[in-house]
This record gives sequence, C-alpha cells and structure tokens, in this order.
Amino acid sequence: MPFRDFLGNDATVRHLRESIAAARLPHALILAGPRGAGKYTLAIMLAQAANCLTPPPPGPDGLPDFCGVCSNCQRIGQAADLDARVTEAVAARDDLRETDKKETRILIQTHPDVLVIPPDPPQLLIKVGQVRMLIREIYRMPAEARRAFYIFSSAAFMKEAANSLLKVLEEPPAHATIILLAENTGELLPTIRSRAGIFRIGAIPVEQIERLLAERRPQWKPAERTLVARLAEGAIGRALGFDLPAWLASRADALLLLRTTTQEPDYSALFRATDTYRAGAEGQEKTEGLLRAAASLLEDLLLFKAETPQFVRNIDVARELEAMAASVTVDWIESAARGLRQVESGMRRNLLRSLALDSFAAQLSGA
Repeated sequence: MPFRDFLGNDATVRHLRESIAAARLPHALILAGPRGAGKYTLAIMLAQAANCLTPPPPGPDGLPDFCGVCSNCQRIGQAADLDARVTEAVAARDDLRETDKKETRILIQTHPDVLVIPPDPPQLLIKVGQVRMLIREIYRMPAEARRAFYIFSSAAFMKEAANSLLKVLEEPPAHATIILLAENTGELLPTIRSRAGIFRIGAIPVEQIERLLAERRPQWKPAERTLVARLAEGAIGRALGFDLPAWLASRADALLLLRTTTQEPDYSALFRATDTYRAGAEGQEKTEGLLRAAASLLEDLLLFKAETPQFVRNIDVARELEAMAASVTVDWIESAARGLRQVESGMRRNLLRSLALDSFAAQLSGA
C-alpha cells in the first residue's frame, strides 16, 4: 500500500518521507503512539520507501513513495503481518531440541537487510540475545538494500538488553536505521530516548474511523461501527481488528463485577462468572479481556464524574454507567483502578484468577 493509504498523521509521515528524500533518515527513531495506531505499518513502509528498486515518480507533494512490487518491496512487505510471522517463528523454535530452544530467540527476517525484533515469548520482552544479533548484523554493509533497517516492535526491554542497545546507539553505523515502536516512551531508558528522534503517531478522529469501518466492515451495523470507533481510541489497526463479540462478553462480566460491588449485595452471580476464569492460556486471555473492559468502564465513570459524557466510549451502556457514577466517588474509582492493577500483578505470579477477582470485588465493596 502506498503512503496515501496510510490514514492520518500527515505531518509525521511527511517529515519522515522528506528525510528519506534528503537521505537524512535518523540513525535511530522512535515511533510513539497507542497500540493499533499504525506504528509497525509505517515502519515497514519506511523500509520499503528507502529501498524500493523502481520507485514511482514523485507525486504533487514531490515526496518519495514505493512501488510495492519490486523484489525489495515484496520481501520487506512479507513481514507486515507480524503476528503470522511470529507464530511461524515460535513454531519453528518449538520443533528444535530442548537444548537449542533455550539459546534461540525470536527474530523476523524476510529480507536480508531488514530485521524485525519482536518481544520474545513467553515473557514478551526484548531479550539480550536479540540485541546481540542486531549488534552482529548492524555493522555489516547491506547486501541488497541501500539502507538496513532494524525494527523493535515493542519498548519492553530487559535491562541488560536495553543497556546493550544503548552501546550501539552511541556509535551508530551510517548505513542503518533502528526503529523502536513504543506505546509509552517512558518505558525506554532516558539515554535511549536522547539518542533517537521521536515521532508521534496520534489518534485518528472517531468520525474518520467510522467512515473507514463503513468501507471495510459493511457487514457491521451502524451502531456497532460507532461503538468500535470509540473503543478503538483513535487506532485504525485496533478498529479493523476489533473482536466485538469477545469484547462484549468480557464487558458483561466486568459490568457484573462493578455492579455487584456498587449495587447488588448478592455475590452468587459474580461467583458463577468468575469460576469460569480458569488456569491456562485460555483463562489468561479471558482474564486479560475482563481487565481491559473493566479499565475502560472505570475511565467512563471518571468522565461522567468530570461532566464530560461526550467522551464516553462505552456508549451503548452509557445510561447504566451514568447511574453508577452517581453512586460512587472518585476515590472509589481510583481504588478500583488500583485493585485491577493488583489482579494483573497477581496473574504474573500465577495466583488463582477466580479467587483474585472475587477478592477484588469483596475489597471494593468495603471501599
């Protein structure tokens, strides 16, 4: 897809394209923005534009683009579906001998001069072995590209990995660009931030997302498109990939959780619901969905307390949330947010999820 198909953030995209045209793309840059805003898509497009073998003539804006069909564009573009490539890499690692698995890190390389470094499962952190691979590769001159690219798809670094990357940033090679994608730049070391240009990918207006969903998701009802456009928080990718049935199921349990602590002293319905949050990967995914939905509801409660209902995202249950907001205080909402973080922390320590949720509800009832 050419740059004209990248929706929103025109100023940021233009600045980066101007850098490519002037052959002054930074040796390290941070693309910062919410999950699903298009950071990874833009990173891949930059690598294609910098290395396209048959670039189209500049358009009215005079800026470079890429053809999408030459060998460089196609091979770099094969990394665009990051989830699929990571799944393939994890499956390949699982087929190795046990002794080899421990030394093998997940890396994506569909082009010899473009390396994508995702968080390594199961901890989902960038590990020192991945950064060491970058260090081995980055000082090698590109084999088939004009400029090599190294793309970190997350800012969640292990401490040793972050320190190792810092050494590269202090003496960067002229022929390579490191791109770090971050939802929150505060996750990165200040010394890393100071050595990289920061480009922000902002939220897309709700109306623009609705128009896109009408084109790409015509099977959805208008009310569903409006709801998803708000829940996506300005992130195009999140809106297009939004699993509305799963969200509604998670939110139903989250509403039950909050309703029980504020209105209904009978815990039987809540206990029946939380009893389904079992151990294992499926239970973890289900719990994460509930926590995200509960956090979204709490944010909407705060918006009602602040008398700014126009920004509420869960508009289909706005009436219930408005009534709930009238019965709680801001301190109660803050206490609930802290409780959700404690449940999330407990999940990392493998605490029993159903008991953690029940305990959260009980503590909140007494808050």
